[in-house]
Amino acid sequence: MNRTAWIVVLLLCLWNSAEGADSLARRQWQIEGVSREALVYVPPAAQTAPTPVVFAFHGHGGTMEHAAKTFAYHQHWPEAIAVYPQGLNTPGVLTDPLGKKPGWQKTVGDQNDRDLKFFDAMLATLKKDYQIDEKRVYCTGHSNGGAFTYLLWATRGDVFAAVAPSGAILRRQTGELKPKPVLHVAGEKDTLVRFEWQKIMIDAVRKLNKCEEGQPWGKWCTLYPSKTGTPLVTCIYPGGHAFPEEVPPIIVKFFKEHAKP
Repeated sequence: MNRTAWIVVLLLCLWNSAEGADSLARRQWQIEGVSREALVYVPPAAQTAPTPVVFAFHGHGGTMEHAAKTFAYHQHWPEAIAVYPQGLNTPGVLTDPLGKKPGWQKTVGDQNDRDLKFFDAMLATLKKDYQIDEKRVYCTGHSNGGAFTYLLWATRGDVFAAVAPSGAILRRQTGELKPKPVLHVAGEKDTLVRFEWQKIMIDAVRKLNKCEEGQPWGKWCTLYPSKTGTPLVTCIYPGGHAFPEEVPPIIVKFFKEHAKP
């Protein structure tokens, strides 16, 4: 084989390797007669070894494709299963009152709990099809997806080892928040989900988790340790409501540090 042929073979191998590491499959579920879908990345080891799972929820008006591109947890943590669910059209609290764009239920009972049921179905499928490490299941999301992350913590909290909401608050107590490792991302110039609202949410989580004084934890971040093993990390960036591209590796770092006992 001449040199040119060797180069072609090498490039093909590299291309196939990159494609395999970034492959996302479209999965579908039927939830009470409604078709739901998500993009799912599954590492090969998930067939035989306990594997972490990260659920990542887009904001109101977003899509699973954009979430996969923006969050890219399957690239930052290729050893974990990454799930990017697609929301359905639903009225927004701060925007889109007619519900012409996709999003997530806001409280227990909203939209007939369609999204809580969707989450339950996705998790059940993953448990059936793969070797899931049930001590390392995580949830994150931005804006409306972050609010749904808080709602999942309130209603499905025992499932998760840690959660990481971004640009969001839990607008109404719709379940019992139990202490949990939390990373909260907020823009100090956020005028949509106002930063002062998020500060109130952060203070409530600090109190719930019985956190101590804060200490630096990387760029933009402060760690509030807890003797109960449920620390809070705040990641306060100097921007507005947009999700910063620097954040996903920070969230992955946090998730890797926390597993259920």
